[in-house]
Amino acid sequence: MKSDLSTSDKLLSAAIDLMAEKGYHATTTKEIAAAAGVNEVTLFRHFGSKQKLLEAAFDRYHYGDEMMKLFKEKLEGELHPDLLLISRTYHTIMTRNRKMIMIGIREAGSIPGVDERASRHPQKLKQLLTEYFTAMQQIGKIRKDVNPELQALSFMWMNYGAIVTGMSTGGVQPSISMDEFIEESVLTFVRALTPAPA
Repeated sequence: MKSDLSTSDKLLSAAIDLMAEKGYHATTTKEIAAAAGVNEVTLFRHFGSKQKLLEAAFDRYHYGDEMMKLFKEKLEGELHPDLLLISRTYHTIMTRNRKMIMIGIREAGSIPGVDERASRHPQKLKQLLTEYFTAMQQIGKIRKDVNPELQALSFMWMNYGAIVTGMSTGGVQPSISMDEFIEESVLTFVRALTPAPA
C-alpha cells in the first residue's frame, strides 16, 4: 500500500481490494484495518461502520464528477468525436474502477443504502447524455424522431455491457480490441442518429 496515502484513502483502498476478492459480508473490519496498516478503532473513527466505508468508496471512486466535467469542458458539439470521447473516457474510468463495479454487481440488493449510492453515477451519466442528445437534436445534428432519453440508455448499456463482458472474459473477443469495439459501436450509433441529407 502506498505510504503517501491518507489514512482514509488507505482504508478505502484496502476495503475495495478485500471486498472485491472476498465479498462484503466475508470481509471484516479487522482485516480491512490490518491491510491498511492501522488499528480497527481508526477505521471506526474515520467511517463509523463497514457499510459507511463502502458507501464512501462508491462516492469517491466512481465516475459521476469526472463525466460531468467532461461534458462541461471537453465536448465540441460534433456527434462522432464527442461520443468517441465520452465512450473512451467511460471505459478508462470503469476499467480503473473495475473492483468497485465487481462489488456493486456482487452485492446488489444485499446491503441497504449501497444500491442507491452505486446508482447515483449511472443516473448522472444518463442525465448528461439525455441533455446532450436533446441539445444535439435541437440544432439538427440528431434525427427528430429519436427519443434522447432512450438513446442515452442505449449508449450507456452498450458501453457498460462491453465493460462487464471484458471483465468477465478478459476481452470482448480474442480478435477484437476494446478500442476497435469503441470505434465501431460509436460509428454505428452516429450513423443511426444522424439525419439523412436533405
